[in-house]
Amino acid sequence: MPASNISDDRLPATLFLTGIPGLEWAHVWIAIPFCAMYLVALSGNATLILVIVTDSSLHAPMYLFLCLLSLTDLALSSTTVPKTLAILWFQAGEISFAGCLAQMFCVHSIYALESSVLLAMAFDRYVAICNPLRYTTILNHTVIGRIGLVGIFRSIAAVSPFIFLLRRLPYCQHHVMAHTYCEHMGIARLACASITVNIVYGLTVALLAVGLDSILIAISYGFILHAVFHLPSQDARRKALSTCGSHLGVILVFYIPAFFSFLTHRFGQHRVPRHVHIFLANLYVLVPPVLNPIIYGARTKEIRSRLPRLPHLWKVSV
Repeated sequence: MPASNISDDRLPATLFLTGIPGLEWAHVWIAIPFCAMYLVALSGNATLILVIVTDSSLHAPMYLFLCLLSLTDLALSSTTVPKTLAILWFQAGEISFAGCLAQMFCVHSIYALESSVLLAMAFDRYVAICNPLRYTTILNHTVIGRIGLVGIFRSIAAVSPFIFLLRRLPYCQHHVMAHTYCEHMGIARLACASITVNIVYGLTVALLAVGLDSILIAISYGFILHAVFHLPSQDARRKALSTCGSHLGVILVFYIPAFFSFLTHRFGQHRVPRHVHIFLANLYVLVPPVLNPIIYGARTKEIRSRLPRLPHLWKVSV
């Protein structure tokens, strides 16, 4: 038998996602807030995108990055939540192995892309506050497009090896995964062979991509705060801090649940109950898409003032 056939025989045709272990009796009720959060995320991010796209005065770099953030939020939640709701409400946990790998790839690559967008937004605030006279020159539309393409390329390049690392493993007919969606380590732990390479590479990607992004964001905000507190006008300081406060809120909402879930998955698996970990894994794909438009809509006057005019702006653009 050819080697390729032997390799393929080791892969399960389908996997079965069981949902949240130990809380099967509450799946129907847990799905209700998940569904409500998903609808809020869809409506909130779609509204932000419409406001920015239909109002030419909001085509500044800060708002274009915000539009890209909303697009990644929509993609992240839509990649996972519909399947999660199907599992919790209808016990529809069956998924093909190829489909599971595809979902895993989308979840991790979109998450890495969103981290890149947050880093770009931190750079945007740094240029706007520390070098305002050259703001539109440095961050023109061409540069913004290149930043977006680099972020997409980086996320795809970092996550693609996960597929090959998972396909090389034998699974010995193990096909039941206690989760609500497919992610790298959840699939790898089904294997009946050493997954050391998967663990090391996953940790490396997390540290070099998301970890490095968070460090660079912290450094940029160090420069930003230094510049803000040296502004001559108190009103200018307050305005700058208000704008940065919205961004910092989004950053904390994005990174804290993800890092906590990541650390418990790798280092606290026997200390943290499995249902707690699954809950956290769902929160870090649901909470940022829900809160990001609320934070920016509530704290950014330019967006808040245009929300009542959205129907008129939509008619004009059409």
